[in-house]
Amino acid sequence: MSVITSVEQLEALYGIPGEASIVKELDHIIPEYAAFIETSPFAALATAGPEGLDCSPRGDLAGFVRIHDPKTLMMPDRRGNNRADSLKNIIRDPRVGLLFLVPGSGTTLRVNGRAHITTDAELCASFTVEGKPARSVTVVAVDTVYFQCARAIVRSELWNPAKHVDPKSLPTPGRILEVTSRQSIDGETYDKEWPERAKKTMW
Repeated sequence: MSVITSVEQLEALYGIPGEASIVKELDHIIPEYAAFIETSPFAALATAGPEGLDCSPRGDLAGFVRIHDPKTLMMPDRRGNNRADSLKNIIRDPRVGLLFLVPGSGTTLRVNGRAHITTDAELCASFTVEGKPARSVTVVAVDTVYFQCARAIVRSELWNPAKHVDPKSLPTPGRILEVTSRQSIDGETYDKEWPERAKKTMW
């Protein structure tokens, strides 16, 4: 197996990026990039910490990540499983990456920056949904922002309904937990209780 061990080898294989790949990268959010953030209901948050890397899904009503100014984003944190892997990482290493998706669009938006976490009561309250404020808010200082072309989305046919997988063909969360817990969690019971539990903890 041939292993690439240097940037020079990599550049020899892939060549030099074209102008469009370079000029799209900025250090601030322009109105054209803001349009994607404001209509995105989903983003993947990448962080790093002493235990390693983490990439966590973040979803809410479209535009849930707020553009405070061209150099600052604010993202509410809602109720979840309380692992808080991403937040723990941010406390120890502020570097973050965000990948925004917009349903139906092949273009994604990438943001890299440095983050901190705040529990400012007024700010958390400003993200209230269904009467519940954000538990905390992740504030991101933007270092770079640029769009990613649609090749990956087009190749994957991500938004093509004909390619959607029937959830019943996949293991349920309960089944996975039953296996990983070595039967200490009853999978069937977990799956039956999940819809009601999800309603209570959605926000």
